[in-house]
Amino acid sequence: MADRWTPAEPLARYATLDHDRAGRRGYPEAVLCESKTVDQLTGIAREIRRRQARTLFTRVRPEQAEALLTELPGAAHHTAARIVAWPGQPPAGAGGLVVVVAAGTSDLPVAHEVAVTAEHLGRRCRTVVDVGVAGLHRVLAHLDLLRSARAVVVVAGMDGALPGVVAGLVSAPVIAVPTSVGYGASFGGIAALLTMLNACAPGVAVVNIDNGYGAGHLAAQVSAPVDPSREGTTEPA
Repeated sequence: MADRWTPAEPLARYATLDHDRAGRRGYPEAVLCESKTVDQLTGIAREIRRRQARTLFTRVRPEQAEALLTELPGAAHHTAARIVAWPGQPPAGAGGLVVVVAAGTSDLPVAHEVAVTAEHLGRRCRTVVDVGVAGLHRVLAHLDLLRSARAVVVVAGMDGALPGVVAGLVSAPVIAVPTSVGYGASFGGIAALLTMLNACAPGVAVVNIDNGYGAGHLAAQVSAPVDPSREGTTEPA
């Protein structure tokens, strides 16, 4: 294990890439682009290409995406999810199914971030759209699909009530993602966050507001293939 803790060489004074993360945790490092300059991202991308390291670039602005696509031939820009993935083709899906549920159309950008993340971490993924609690018959129409999932990710703003409803209908773990969608008293997603943290149904895990990447990563871990040699043990594969 010692070699897995050896850090990569720093890039100038702005980054030290964790190339050993996939070996330690089974999943590669992602790059949050939101506050980075184009020059910084170009340097990071150049090092990633040299190392041939599968990477997700999240919260990408258009000018950042353009630079990344130039530096990383074969990368894919998922505009709705604000993600650039390299390589552009996700690995073959393995493990259990991840179902992503978006309460409303306004929640779709975060839901897309969840789905793209899970797919590029090696999971099969299906998305259910616009099934908020204002019309419960809409989510009930997808009950068979929801019950076939190994993990269900529910993305909701406003009152944030949908994850608790879904968790009462399925046996799989539910990952709740509050979004900043809503009017004034939603307080930028805090109202939804508090509702999800207080869900009555058990088995609900809650990530931060608008954190689609974190939810997709957790769903990929929850639905990972089971190693038969370790089945029934508490040791990670």
